[in-house]
Amino acid sequence: MAQRRPWYSVLYVQVLIAIVLGIVIGRFFPQTGVKLKPLGDAFVGLIRMMIAPIVFCVVVQGISSMGNLKQVGRVGLKALVYFEVVSTLALVIGVVTAYILHPGSGFNINPASLDTHLVANYVTRAKDVGIVPFLFGIIPSTIFDAFVKGDVLEVLFIAVLFGFAITQAGSRANAVARVVDATTKVLFTIIRIIVRAAPIGALGGMAFTVGSYGFGSLTNLLKLIGTFYVTSIIFVLVILGPIAYFAGFSILRFIAYIKDELLIVLGTSSSETVLPDMMEKLERLGVSKTTVGLVFPTGYSFNTDGTNIYLTLCVIFLAQATNTHLSLSRLLAMLLFAMIASKGASGVTGTGFVTLAATLSAVPDVPIQALAILVGIDKFMSECRAMTNVVGNGVATIVVSRWEKELEGQKMAGLHRIMANRSAAISETKLEEPKSGTAKTSQS
Repeated sequence: MAQRRPWYSVLYVQVLIAIVLGIVIGRFFPQTGVKLKPLGDAFVGLIRMMIAPIVFCVVVQGISSMGNLKQVGRVGLKALVYFEVVSTLALVIGVVTAYILHPGSGFNINPASLDTHLVANYVTRAKDVGIVPFLFGIIPSTIFDAFVKGDVLEVLFIAVLFGFAITQAGSRANAVARVVDATTKVLFTIIRIIVRAAPIGALGGMAFTVGSYGFGSLTNLLKLIGTFYVTSIIFVLVILGPIAYFAGFSILRFIAYIKDELLIVLGTSSSETVLPDMMEKLERLGVSKTTVGLVFPTGYSFNTDGTNIYLTLCVIFLAQATNTHLSLSRLLAMLLFAMIASKGASGVTGTGFVTLAATLSAVPDVPIQALAILVGIDKFMSECRAMTNVVGNGVATIVVSRWEKELEGQKMAGLHRIMANRSAAISETKLEEPKSGTAKTSQS
């Protein structure tokens, strides 16, 4: 029997300690906290540099090993249908919660008294949000441009074409397929090295956030932040919970299984930092490389559940705070636009806030300068947005895999066994090279 590792060597424990230390430094030594920002930026940068090549290799490897192009199309279609239904439910839950809890009531804000310079940049960038720019944005200027920018959808588009081409070429492309397979293993080994720096990144990111904005900025808007976190929890338990149950697994066990990744997202405020690691963990559950490669990265643009909740909740909050009445027609128009804008903002820096500015532009009743009151707290809400998005995309990937009958019988039992075992040893298995048998199973 292998010796159990000390508790302090477990990654999620290290990240949790780092987050607490970051909060303490930011609270009591704010200037030092601000100076620690490069630590968080460096970790996010290290992960981002790996996302494009990993997504490319995983998708190409999955499609080329499958040899069935109809199945690829079927997986993509099922994923898009699922994304549309669940992300729409997220929008609706944001509206319902806002009208029940009234987080903006009592503010009585006069929009004319707000500093419009705070939101001018976001309003300008919001003009690039929409379905047409989004569709044209999928096609890169050149093949290499997609990898230079690191845009996930552009890389995914190239990877699908590349995978199809290998399949069509047959045995002549076997050498290329072997190179891609070997490259994938090397890239994931690099990720396992980088992820050890997650505690340092979480410390820097959290210290900067608290040091820059401080707890004082939360006082007046604490109800909105609390409402957003409660709404996201309700969405995960009430919407994703039953979906997971009918797919044959427990949402709580799944959350426990990805607790390391959620803590990293909490510390860095970015869901991108866990994209490669989540893909590997989903494969370990028995989901095929093709399904993981197509569904999970695509969900970052099409299945932004946390961002959708944020959009509708904040629009109604601002309406309540400025005493603006929203008619039913305006409310439906806002829902329709948010449904499109949440997908059209893919790849835009500060996606959530930029998309919110675009949504307010489509609902002229609410003065867009009211966004100024949210600038100071957006960083505190971005963690919840990102964590909800990661959980939602993970559930979506497993559900689509279940629909594809990849997880049945012995594989489903294996999935339950992995999720149920919450020991530190299982939590840290990402640091070990996956067994060859597991890799073969995930592709079958």
